[in-house]
Amino acid sequence: MDAFYASVELLRYTELRGRAVVIGGGRRHQPVQRADGTREFAVLRDYAGRGVITTSTYEARALGVHSGMGVMKAAQLAPDAVLLPVDFDQYRAFSRQFKAAVRALAPLVEDRGIDEIYVDLSNFPGARHDGGRAAAQALKDAVRTATGLSCSVGVTPNKLLSKICSDLDKPDGLTLLTAADLAVRIWPLPARKINGIGPKATARLAVLGLHSIGDVAGADPQFLLEQFGRSYGAWLHQAANGHDDRPVVTHSEPKSISRETTFERDLHAVRDRRELGTIFTALCGQLADDLGRKGYVGKTIGIKLRFDDFKSVTRDLTLPAHTGDAQAIRRAAGACLKRVDLTRRLRLLGVRAGALVKLTDLPTRPADDPDTASRWALRRGDTLPLFDAVLPSE
Repeated sequence: MDAFYASVELLRYTELRGRAVVIGGGRRHQPVQRADGTREFAVLRDYAGRGVITTSTYEARALGVHSGMGVMKAAQLAPDAVLLPVDFDQYRAFSRQFKAAVRALAPLVEDRGIDEIYVDLSNFPGARHDGGRAAAQALKDAVRTATGLSCSVGVTPNKLLSKICSDLDKPDGLTLLTAADLAVRIWPLPARKINGIGPKATARLAVLGLHSIGDVAGADPQFLLEQFGRSYGAWLHQAANGHDDRPVVTHSEPKSISRETTFERDLHAVRDRRELGTIFTALCGQLADDLGRKGYVGKTIGIKLRFDDFKSVTRDLTLPAHTGDAQAIRRAAGACLKRVDLTRRLRLLGVRAGALVKLTDLPTRPADDPDTASRWALRRGDTLPLFDAVLPSE
């Protein structure tokens, strides 16, 4: 999907089309309705805090503003850009709509996140006659009809190349590529364009004089093995030459589900106990909602903390039985906190459920287990401090 979150917001706020818009604000950045019926929007120049941009419109990207960038830094590049809060419920709803529209035409779909899928077109009628152009256009038209949004499609022999090609002609792109096009379309691209070549590998390749995908493709395979190890070195050579035999996987189970938030200011375990407690409880409730909506329960509950020095810690607790209950999650996550030194201020807090199974696959529902319920669920009237561990003094 093209600039997915931002594009969803432009359906809601049509007057912002053509403007630089950034998604990454909080509730205080909600647009304000004026008496005359128009809306007043927050702009980056007025932002104060440490939020991170989730996505931006292409107009904002042209100014150097990209996802993952700090909002304060983005404000220096595009002070007049509009800042909107994140609305994941809305984005998930549109995600379900666009995927359903695709599956109605081509049911072999691999879900790769909220805004991206792989589609097997092998059995799509007529797809082999024109390289898949008509099939891709049909999918694009179906997505636009269902959502009002545009997407970019790469039609290639495999998933690795389709991932690259879906980004080549954004927005609203349709890129066809065969093995014969590899040298012209793919090899001139930077090596980092291959999904799986990250910043560290890119830097190492550059030191070796291998900057483009073509450089890697033409390198001696034995040299790559010596430099990067047998497994990764062999994969580099295969990937750069456009080889990928991974099938489209139409069903997979998530390993974990998590919720986390970064604070606009560092919070102290003692002095900000009430605020942290509210946030912590909300995260556990949101995690429980996610589990329930997706039909999972978890047996391992974990926390993630990031401190003001940017160091992160995680802690996990395995329960006697699976749960999807918000209070049980809150209790277990609170127990994890007892094992963390909370002297430093916090900038991020997260809660995670792992060891997932489908609720329908359990022999009994978690709530039917009286031992688990009595051990992990909060009794009516219970209070649970955020950090009931040994706390640092004021």
